Amino acid sequence: MKHTHKLAFALALLASPVAAQEQLSIATGGTGGVYYPMGGGLAEVINNYVDGYSATAEVTGASVENMGLVATGDADLAIGLADTVFQAQSGTGRFEGQQLEMIRGVAVLYANLVQIVTLADSGITTLDDLVGKRVSVGAPGSGTEVNAEAILSANGISYDDIDEQRLNFNETADALANGDIDAGFFSVGAPTSSILNLATTNSIRMIALSEEEIAAAQAADPIFASAELAGGLYEGVDAPVAGLGIPNVLVASSEMSEDTVYEITKAMFENIADLRAVHPAANQTEISFTLSASPIPLHPGAIRYYEETGATIPDRMRP
Repeated sequence: MKHTHKLAFALALLASPVAAQEQLSIATGGTGGVYYPMGGGLAEVINNYVDGYSATAEVTGASVENMGLVATGDADLAIGLADTVFQAQSGTGRFEGQQLEMIRGVAVLYANLVQIVTLADSGITTLDDLVGKRVSVGAPGSGTEVNAEAILSANGISYDDIDEQRLNFNETADALANGDIDAGFFSVGAPTSSILNLATTNSIRMIALSEEEIAAAQAADPIFASAELAGGLYEGVDAPVAGLGIPNVLVASSEMSEDTVYEITKAMFENIADLRAVHPAANQTEISFTLSASPIPLHPGAIRYYEETGATIPDRMRP
């Protein structure tokens, strides 16, 4: 009896494509962020629509660690913030002397939006209105602080001109609610819980950036992408708000086969509704955004898919 079971199992294996499945690992971030659910959504898309592959999202220390995991082959795909991805691929910044040239872009998933929040009755409506005010620029050494400093200084405002406070997201929201600060910067995917909570207890206003302010920041740091906060994400903020974002990029190694990356890119964009059902950040996942905002050269497999859709690939994105 046992023998027949074994034989049936062996035959079932032969008949089933599962036997030939190649495992793919997607490096994401912590469970509390956006990378992990986005990576999980992408894994589902691969499992459902890409024959011969099964994928899982791995919890990691996010951007910097993820670049190393792709370089060593410990992850097949990874998500990273544009400035980290750019520094890794070009061997600059914190990757000086340890360039990971093999990092290639697959798609730009969404942007961390630089959200500048004040209370509705503060009288602050523009960036210039921050002069002389108490402003949280983000936790010390955070991406938010780097972004806040870059946007302010590109527009002629130094820390000497404001009373800067280095507070994390929750502390910034609390300080706004308590009247301890006048405005705060948040560089994070939208909507984010700290601002959502603040908006339910207080009337808030988002500071929009002018075209000139956006252009000045982009001239100072080309990593910035022009990005809009959609209306209706936060209570009381009904109209879209013009501003800047830092793209989050899905990357792979140049060692990964062109066909594999092509199939993954195609599956993701053809089933983007599945990803959007997992996390609203994927509403920004569009081919046009990738081709305007990728900070690094794209993988040939991704390029093949984009060209099939009729898109034009900028020269700087060709490896």
